[in-house]
Amino acid sequence: MAGIEGKVVAVTGAGSGIGAATALLLAERGARLVLGARRSERLAEVVERIERAGGAAVQLRTDVTRREDLHALVALAGERFGRLDVLVSNAGVGTISPLDDLRVEEWDRMVDVNVKGVLHGIAAALPVFRAQGSGHFVTIASTAAFRVVPAMAVYAGTKFAVRAICEGLRQEAGDALRVTTVSPGVTATDFAEASSNGRVRAEITKMRDDIAIPPDAIARAIAFAIEQPATVDVNEVVVRPVAQG
Repeated sequence: MAGIEGKVVAVTGAGSGIGAATALLLAERGARLVLGARRSERLAEVVERIERAGGAAVQLRTDVTRREDLHALVALAGERFGRLDVLVSNAGVGTISPLDDLRVEEWDRMVDVNVKGVLHGIAAALPVFRAQGSGHFVTIASTAAFRVVPAMAVYAGTKFAVRAICEGLRQEAGDALRVTTVSPGVTATDFAEASSNGRVRAEITKMRDDIAIPPDAIARAIAFAIEQPATVDVNEVVVRPVAQG
């Protein structure tokens, strides 16, 4: 099943930023969307925009730290559209700060969302993809999965882990399933606001305001991977601003 038209795509973290941009773009190209996020009101706005444009979308409040929520999201795809072709694991959190801050609860949250959340999505979708004989995992990592900088030790650690998990999944997937990791650089989202360290938050906000690319740029990369023929697996895509070092 090549192209995007008619594919059923589930997206986590779909209420804003990259997730919302991806949902809107894929719907515009004919996909049927199953959208999950913690903020139901944001999801409703995205679904309304898709439906107003003539597309098809359903929503479910989804916390990726809860295994049952991912299973419910995947089940909803089957109930409403009869299958699931693509899982876009986009939900993530970046409560970045220096290790000396000892914000251990924030470290735990990043591990729970960024790493366990991806694993929960794999656990929910993999049996469905195996039964269908086809499926595509698209996971959002970060350029922090390639380079560690001060204040991002734990965040980068989670994204290194995501790349490793996805590469292992790719090797185990066989000749029927596709696995893509997309690593955005500085993107115009609310990522900076998550940091509880005022200095770090100000630095990241300034970088975003100076050089960030729009979420649509990442959405187009995701669409590129999905629309390839079934025999073509785009494994890794890195998308960053030209000005990012």
